[in-house]
Amino acid sequence: MVIQLISILIALFTLFYWVIMLYLRKGWGKLKLINAENKRCTTTVSVLIAARNEERMIESTIQDILAQDYPAHLLQLIVVDDHSKDRTSEIVLSFIDPRVKLINLNEKEPLNSYKKKAIAEAIKVSSGELIISTDGDCRMGPNWLKSIVTLYESGDYKMISSPVTYFEEQNIFEEMQSLEFLFLIGLGASGIGNGNPTTCNGANLAYRRDVFHELKGFQGIDHLASGDDELFMHKVASSYPNGIGFCKSMDATVYTHAKANLGEFIQQRKRWASKSTSYKNKGIVVLGIAIWLYNLSIIGTALAGFSDPKFWLVALVTILLKMLAELIFLIPVCRFRKRMKLLYYLPLLNLIHMFYLVYIGIAGNSGKYKWKGRLVR
Repeated sequence: MVIQLISILIALFTLFYWVIMLYLRKGWGKLKLINAENKRCTTTVSVLIAARNEERMIESTIQDILAQDYPAHLLQLIVVDDHSKDRTSEIVLSFIDPRVKLINLNEKEPLNSYKKKAIAEAIKVSSGELIISTDGDCRMGPNWLKSIVTLYESGDYKMISSPVTYFEEQNIFEEMQSLEFLFLIGLGASGIGNGNPTTCNGANLAYRRDVFHELKGFQGIDHLASGDDELFMHKVASSYPNGIGFCKSMDATVYTHAKANLGEFIQQRKRWASKSTSYKNKGIVVLGIAIWLYNLSIIGTALAGFSDPKFWLVALVTILLKMLAELIFLIPVCRFRKRMKLLYYLPLLNLIHMFYLVYIGIAGNSGKYKWKGRLVR
C-alpha cells in the first residue's frame, strides 16, 4: 500500500515535470533565429564591464569588443574597476582608444552589492541608448553587438537576453558543467519565448538606459550581492511584460570558462541560488520548490529501496522518465550550439544533479558564499 501511494505521488511529480519540459521546448521553438548579415545599425551602445581582479582575461575581452563589426562612433566601452588588487586598471589604461573609459570604485563603507554599484556608476556616465553588460573574462565574435542590436531595432524591446556558453573545456567535469549551463541558458530563453521571463545571465544582457532610470535601477534589490541580471529582469518584466526578447543567434553568444574545481563551482551556484527567495513573482519560487521536492522525492525513494527493493524500481523508472523529458528539451538547445556530443553526459549528470540540486537549494539560501575574494550574503 505504501509503495502504491509513493508511486502515485512520484508519478504526479513526473507528469508535472514533463509538462514543464514540453512547455520549455515550445518556448524555445517560438524564438526566431536572428540574422544580422548586411544589417546597418544606428543605435548607440554602451558596453559595461564590472571588473575585479581580471588581469588574466580583460585585455582579450576589450580587444574583442573594440574589434566589433559595428560603427565605431556608436560604441562606448566603460570598465569599472571594483577594487582590484592586480593589474586590471593598468591593462584598461593601456588602451588609447577614446571609446574606452575607466572608472575606479572608491567606496569607503563596505557594500554587499559592489557589482550593482559598479554598473550603476557606469550608467551614470554612459551615453548609449542601449546598455549591454558583460564580464571581464568573456570572449565574443565580431558580430556580437550587431546581432543583439539587430533584434533590438526590429521591435519595441526594453531588455534583451543573449546566449552565454562555456568553451575550451579541459576535462569531463568542465564539459558536464557546459551541458548543465546550456540547460540553464535554454531555460531562460524558453521562458522569454513563452512570454514568461524568469532567468538570464548578466554576462550578456542588454537594456535601454532610459528604462534603467525609469525603474530606479537596482533600488529595492541592492541589498543582495547578486541579482543585477535576474532580479532586474523581473523589474522590467513587471512594467513591460512584452518588452523582453532573447537574441537566438550564434553570433550573439558570449563565451566564458567553466569553474576549474568543485569548490569554485559550489560557490558560484550558491550565489545564483541566493537570490531565488527574493523573486517578486512567487510563482517562480513555487515552481523552484516543486522541482526541488521532486528531486528530493527521487532520492528518498531510492534510499527506501534498502528496506524494500521495490522502491528501487520506482526510482529507476522515475529517473529514466525524468532524463527523457530533459533530453527532449536539450536536443534543440544543444543542436543550436552545435554541442550535441555533450548529451552523452546526460545520464551521469542527471544522477549527480539530483543530489547537487537538493544541496544547493538549502545551502544557497541559508548561508554566506565567496565571490571575487569577498564573503557576502
